[in-house]
Amino acid sequence: MDSVHPPVLIVGAGPAGLVAALTLLQNGISVRIIDKDPHPRIGQRGAGIWPRSLELYNFLDVSEVNDLGKPVPLTRSYNPGTLEPLKESSMVPHVDPSPAIPFHVPKMIGQQLLDVILRRHLEKFSCSVEMGTELRSFEQSDEGVTAILTNNGMSETFDTKWVIGADGAKGVVRKQLGLPFLGETRDDFRVVTGDICLTGVGLDREYWHRFGNFSERGCSLRPTDEVGEDGWQFFLFGRELDLTKIAESEELVFKTIASLIPTEITFNKLVWMSDFRANIRMVNKFSEGRVFVAGDAAHIHSPTGGQGLNSGVQDAFNLGWKLALVHKGLADKSLLETYNAERLPVISEMLEVTTTILNRTITSGDLSTGRTPILFMLGINCRFSTIVLDEFVTPVEGKPINAYGVLDEGHLEAGDRAPDAPNMLQVGRAEPDVTTLFSLYRPWYHTTLVFAPSLADATPILGALEACDKSVVRSAVVLPASASATPVASPAADLLVDQEGHAYSAYLVQADQTKVFVIRPDGVIGAIVHGAEGVKMYFSKIFLDI
Repeated sequence: MDSVHPPVLIVGAGPAGLVAALTLLQNGISVRIIDKDPHPRIGQRGAGIWPRSLELYNFLDVSEVNDLGKPVPLTRSYNPGTLEPLKESSMVPHVDPSPAIPFHVPKMIGQQLLDVILRRHLEKFSCSVEMGTELRSFEQSDEGVTAILTNNGMSETFDTKWVIGADGAKGVVRKQLGLPFLGETRDDFRVVTGDICLTGVGLDREYWHRFGNFSERGCSLRPTDEVGEDGWQFFLFGRELDLTKIAESEELVFKTIASLIPTEITFNKLVWMSDFRANIRMVNKFSEGRVFVAGDAAHIHSPTGGQGLNSGVQDAFNLGWKLALVHKGLADKSLLETYNAERLPVISEMLEVTTTILNRTITSGDLSTGRTPILFMLGINCRFSTIVLDEFVTPVEGKPINAYGVLDEGHLEAGDRAPDAPNMLQVGRAEPDVTTLFSLYRPWYHTTLVFAPSLADATPILGALEACDKSVVRSAVVLPASASATPVASPAADLLVDQEGHAYSAYLVQADQTKVFVIRPDGVIGAIVHGAEGVKMYFSKIFLDI
């Protein structure tokens, strides 16, 4: 990696920027990541992490997000003016466990802690965020980008090859690119949110408490030990509250909460707060030349549904592997156009989903309304992408795009998320090992899965893939449990026996069938094909030398 002159400048060190940096670093591309704030941001902010993002962190080997995250507590609402429970409900829909979905429980982890975790992983690559460094302007050409940066009043000219703008809704990158931020500002949805330390008689820390209602005045408190043993993330809402005035006064925050919760409360500290108004906006494209936008710099929406931060890191993950291949000269620059083509429909549909939930919330006054398993984000797909290939699906002219999708374990196409499968017996080694399919997938290479009745059936396909660069393409043979698997090493691929049938079930393959799946570095199925020719055809869409 060229750490002296990093070829990628990342502007903004929130989760989207940090994931972009880590993805590129794992691909062997050095980065420079800056943030104009002199100190890391505090606060829970968008704390909900959905299963699709948990898979992403798993591929990045950032296990702490799932390990340290807490399941979403049940929400308890109360009879007006009392601490008598009215009902208990869940802010997340129920999804049954499945071998194909190892992360089926959404987790809560504050953005402040998430940022710390991701920064620590960057440090493994000798990369750290330059706090207090601001992008003032940039100019780009066919060869690169020249950025003007400032830090402590000192100006610097920095030449780089690519820029990723993850600098938020008010950031410089999108504005200087001249990308319109299409949408609306909603005055009918507004909250004051933040982190607070308080104790209240009868407030059980096992629950997410909700008092009052959205139509008039209300408050919710979610316990979070990240803030402290007496820490809560609070939300104040309701048309009868003067939220503008409340957001300007710590004392008014205390008074308002105390007026809404009918018990004795001791306030210890207001850690952080913000006045939030629903803006529903997105760009018309995610890049211009050598400059890209991701996360809040590209799209913002109401917090209903908790899709925003998750969408931002998924933007970055989609972009990272493509940018790495292009910069290495292994892929044509046109591959970068698929970042926009694949993410634009997803984000457009995401805004529709969260806005529908917002409208139902305003109508019903219930913050937990309209939540379905679509929020898990496991159905998000790019079946419509020009770089996916499926030889088992007949193309339909004018077929509507359903990019957000609905997870259907009985159907699988190229462009869908790749399912997991546990208890795979890895043979051909001195000591057989038990592993999962997800353990094979990483952000710096494609994984070719050859499902075949025997190793002999897979050998011609493996032979055709011998010419592929092993640093960016790896192969594995998946044999059915019925195969007589002798531990014979295959120099061309990992050899796995699906001893419990989970892989064959999740990938919808018959035991006597030969079928090949190419899993992209972002955990998406790039191709489903019959054999070597189909694999070559898929790779010809990605790489220059195939």
